[in-house]
Amino acid sequence: MSFLDFGILDLIDILLVAFLLYQLYRLIKGTVAINIFIGVAAIYLIWKLVEAMQMELLSEILGQFIGVGVIALVIVFQQEIRKFLLVLGSTNFTRRSRFFRHLKWVKDDDRQEVKIEEIIKACKELSASRTGALIVLERKSGLGSYIETGTLINAQTSSRLLESIFNKNSPLHDGAVIISGEKTVAAACILPITDKTSIPSRFGLRHRAAIGVAEKTDAIALVVSEETGDISVAMGEGFTNKTEVEKLKDILQKNLDF
Repeated sequence: MSFLDFGILDLIDILLVAFLLYQLYRLIKGTVAINIFIGVAAIYLIWKLVEAMQMELLSEILGQFIGVGVIALVIVFQQEIRKFLLVLGSTNFTRRSRFFRHLKWVKDDDRQEVKIEEIIKACKELSASRTGALIVLERKSGLGSYIETGTLINAQTSSRLLESIFNKNSPLHDGAVIISGEKTVAAACILPITDKTSIPSRFGLRHRAAIGVAEKTDAIALVVSEETGDISVAMGEGFTNKTEVEKLKDILQKNLDF
């Protein structure tokens, strides 16, 4: 029978659809878009139900609505679609495996390494003095569009430089610092704010901006709270609050080793 003709291509097809639906769910969970998505799905199910019951008038009306629904969905979900395309475009398919990264003959000796110790030292000092800070560490995804919104610095990264930038009397303290390799590239950069509604109200704009840039790129965002001095880390879909210095060092060493 035809429904029993299930091959490897059918399995791949199902897995790909499941993967795309999962990625879509990750993008819209915690946002108002999830409610819109549920509403659209409900209308589609009702349309199929009334069509099966041969309710011709209502079926025709819903059918016309579904017919132009693709255009409506593109308009309604334009931000989510943009995020999804950014995720696909920034996915690093060529990233080396952990095994090969430890082989000397595949390492790039000319690659500029992030000065982790200097960044950790700066975070520690900023935390002790309860000085608010937002530091973004570039990885594979380019951050050029965000760098352009700030003031170019292009200087060697050091704890003193970062501390002076985020000093309350500095004209560059309001915004994000972007670090690429061993250079502090720009300061006072404007980052996208996450639209998630599940974030606790105690987190301010710095934390929401850190989560926003981590959602849209593969960058690591570090936040020092001005109120509590707590250090937070945003990376991908993850957000870790009250990160100890040793834990921060471990996170950076593991995720900046590529």
